[in-house]
Amino acid sequence: MDESAGIRSGRRRRVLVTGGAGFVGSHLVERLLARGDSVFVVDDLSTGRRGNLPAAHDDIAFAEADLKDWLGADGASAGLFHEIYHLAAAVGVELVVADPVRTIETNTEQTSAVLHFAAGMHPAPRVLVASSSEVYGKSERTPFGEDDDVVYGPTTASRWSYACSKALDEFLALAHHEKSGLPVVVARLFNTVGPRQIGRYGMVLPRFVAAARAGEPLRVYGDGRQVRCFCDVRDVVRGLVDLVGTPACAGQIFNVGSDRPISIEDLARAVIDELGSPSAIVHVPYDEAYGPGFEDLRRREPDLSRIRGAIGFEPSFGLRETIRAVADALADVAGGAEAAS
Repeated sequence: MDESAGIRSGRRRRVLVTGGAGFVGSHLVERLLARGDSVFVVDDLSTGRRGNLPAAHDDIAFAEADLKDWLGADGASAGLFHEIYHLAAAVGVELVVADPVRTIETNTEQTSAVLHFAAGMHPAPRVLVASSSEVYGKSERTPFGEDDDVVYGPTTASRWSYACSKALDEFLALAHHEKSGLPVVVARLFNTVGPRQIGRYGMVLPRFVAAARAGEPLRVYGDGRQVRCFCDVRDVVRGLVDLVGTPACAGQIFNVGSDRPISIEDLARAVIDELGSPSAIVHVPYDEAYGPGFEDLRRREPDLSRIRGAIGFEPSFGLRETIRAVADALADVAGGAEAAS
């Protein structure tokens, strides 16, 4: 992969990661530090945790702040960045349904602020905007390709506000590229899973793993036949770094994930089997889980042709390996809590 201008000239690469204390962001920060970068993290810790980041590291700086406020007040004095990874966002279906105002404003306003911030730098940094497979809405096309039409429900259903907000993020990113040549790439993430992810905001795998470890029932929403493709976060962040490091990817959208489908029912069974759990599976109606009128997609599977052609991306972690990693991470957290009590 082509390296950034700073590295080519012998200077250390300086990287800004927004939302860097979150699940995906913290794994990305680890990868960048291992690469030898100087990393600046901005996170308001609304869904991230400071403990996800190294406790002490000479090459990381951390600011607990609202991103938009930080960009306006402190961003100008932070200096130039070679790369910016914008991961800060409202996350999780439960959070989206519970607080659509926060979802819409967080996603669109912060992304706009980051893009204007990057466009004001000379030379301009390479930028990645993290989007979501939710952008495809309830399209029945399978698999999803980056240039496919998107289909949303009515604006009276707050469930679709997240998808629309991420679509606006993409429009903004591509408009900046078209207007000023800002080297920005959009990554549509598909069901990223792995250690440090928590079930608090409706994330299915850590919720299943936590229940299986406790011997409690695994709550499967709906009939369990809805199909998803789960990709380990360690594969995902490798893909993000390679996309940013490849100049030809600028101005494009890429699906990032796995194309190995599994039903939610089968995912629950895989968790129970891998962990040797006595847990049962119970089905919970969507109305009970999310409220009346909730719509879900029956199948969400990415076409990975574009990212394979651009950077040779292939997931390397199997789902059962990820299940075990999530279980080990939850055990470590529980062990740490017990030791502190």
